[in-house]
Amino acid sequence: MDTLSYKTKSANAQTVEKKWIVVDAHSAVLGRFASEVARILRGKHKPYFTPHVDCGDNVIVINADKVRLTGRKMDEKVYVRHTGYPGGQRISTPRMLKEKSASILVEKAVRGMLPKNRLGRDLYRNLFVYNGPEHPHAAQQPKEVKF
Repeated sequence: MDTLSYKTKSANAQTVEKKWIVVDAHSAVLGRFASEVARILRGKHKPYFTPHVDCGDNVIVINADKVRLTGRKMDEKVYVRHTGYPGGQRISTPRMLKEKSASILVEKAVRGMLPKNRLGRDLYRNLFVYNGPEHPHAAQQPKEVKF
């Protein structure tokens, strides 16, 4: 065989087909759920996945307030941030974050599983998290996916 009869297809922004997907977080374990959502956001479930291109889908997460953590993580897991000022280290637990808004837990978990670069920031913009079962994206005709 003199020549190759096939070529590796590389996706780009013009050829990517982006869909809208609804995922229900009701009684899902946070880490396992977030890894599946991150996989869909990244586009790794598609046959034409290209690592340097945003080829993932837009993901709508509903019932984020019903997500659960296993073991004693609700009180013992610690999220650490710093304000930038001396002595500005702030610590919060998942229980404290859930009191503010349960969607923060899902957003932090998914964001931590995305690349830490410009592409990761662009992918994060495709995530929409809502605490209840309602969402305002009905016009996009999202498809429901079960994990």
